[in-house]
Amino acid sequence: MTGASAPAAVSPGPGGPDGATARRRYVTVSFLFWLPIGMSIATGVLLFTERGMGLAAIAGFYAVHSLTAAAMELPTGGLADVIGRRPVLAIAGLLNLTAFTLIGLGAAGWAIALGMGLMGLARALSSGPAEAWYVDTVHAHAGPDADIRTGLARGSSATAAALALGTLLGGGLPWLLGFAPAVGEWLAGATGGLVIPLSVPALLGALVEGVFVLYVLSALPEPIRPRTTLRRVVGGVPAAIAAGLRLGARDALIRRILLTASAAGAALAAVELLTPGRAAALTGTAESGALIFAGLACAGFLCSALGSQLAPLVARFTGSSERAVLASLGLVTLGLTLLGLTTHTMSPLATTVAVTGYGLVYLGLGAAGPNENDLLHRRVDASGRATALSVQSLSLQLVAAGAGLGAGALPPGPLPWLLAATAVLAGALLWVRRAAPAKTPARPVAEARHPVAAPVPAGPPHDTAPQETHPHVRPT
Repeated sequence: MTGASAPAAVSPGPGGPDGATARRRYVTVSFLFWLPIGMSIATGVLLFTERGMGLAAIAGFYAVHSLTAAAMELPTGGLADVIGRRPVLAIAGLLNLTAFTLIGLGAAGWAIALGMGLMGLARALSSGPAEAWYVDTVHAHAGPDADIRTGLARGSSATAAALALGTLLGGGLPWLLGFAPAVGEWLAGATGGLVIPLSVPALLGALVEGVFVLYVLSALPEPIRPRTTLRRVVGGVPAAIAAGLRLGARDALIRRILLTASAAGAALAAVELLTPGRAAALTGTAESGALIFAGLACAGFLCSALGSQLAPLVARFTGSSERAVLASLGLVTLGLTLLGLTTHTMSPLATTVAVTGYGLVYLGLGAAGPNENDLLHRRVDASGRATALSVQSLSLQLVAAGAGLGAGALPPGPLPWLLAATAVLAGALLWVRRAAPAKTPARPVAEARHPVAAPVPAGPPHDTAPQETHPHVRPT
């Protein structure tokens, strides 16, 4: 979810925290929200496998998450403007708390599917209010020209750090419990088999989500908001969705960006679904496989962060953001191809090549994202950025769901990897030719429903629109 335009401007008021305090709180909120998600990444697929679920069923669980997030991305776009940033974040935290509890304890497919659906809904709710609160607070304290880039960058770094640390914790805990088999047997016996070592990270994540909710309610003050109704926002949903879907139809560059997001979704679906099983097969046990995958996922997030840092350099080296996206997607294609070509062997050389391919996938995605967003924000004005970001996320989630189902249904081997590589290559080829410049920035938001201020010219010195800066990840 990205915050939609409110009927009237709201600011935290002169009594709110100053810019430095707001930045620290925003960084803390970002870290606490993504830490439990990182903890569940290393053990998600392996936990479901241990519960007796097949790869096709696990792909279905991922699809439930992606389709729920995609379906609710645009409809929830204005909720934070109706009831406030803090309540929406708290609701997202409570949904994640419930989701991690169901995933950690659920031995039945319906419980896991319900947990994944709740996590997808939390993802849709949480992808904008924290940044919107930070921007509102800084502007209220220092004016609309205040620099917010530092805070947004630190929030993105906190997210990457939380995911990296979370994957290490999530993968290490079951491995440590494996050194004391009596503990694992006692947990399973005392809970009737509901709690096993692989479910401990998810249950610990639920506790962290409780801390997140308490921190949000106590540390993010908000003013009294203008009177409005939920019915008014719900009534504007069809117009907002239709306006968002018209983005790609009338602008070739935005259409490329949306198709590129779809290609990224196909790549992530293959990596997230197939890599944990390869790690477990390499080590021989699920617990040790979770530890190996945790280290690999941590390295992947660090590669993504490095790619994001290198994005401006790649654009300067290649001559433009468009060429930078082309080069970055080329790295992703190469990484997926290397992963596909090494599926039938576990020799040290093949393992090294596969790990290199995994790193290239995340390095390329990290470098492509900022350059894509640079092009997107130059193409749409301030009134249209929220809808544009929502449609971009929608494209990624929908294709990720379909690609995950396809990868789960295909026989094991190089085919799923190579099909994902083909999808990314097709996305890269879209950037061979430069797009024609737009005459006027696109404005997808329906102003009849939500009056907004006069459009802000594209590319201001300090972009004040909240934007999603999280690394590419579909958390489970």
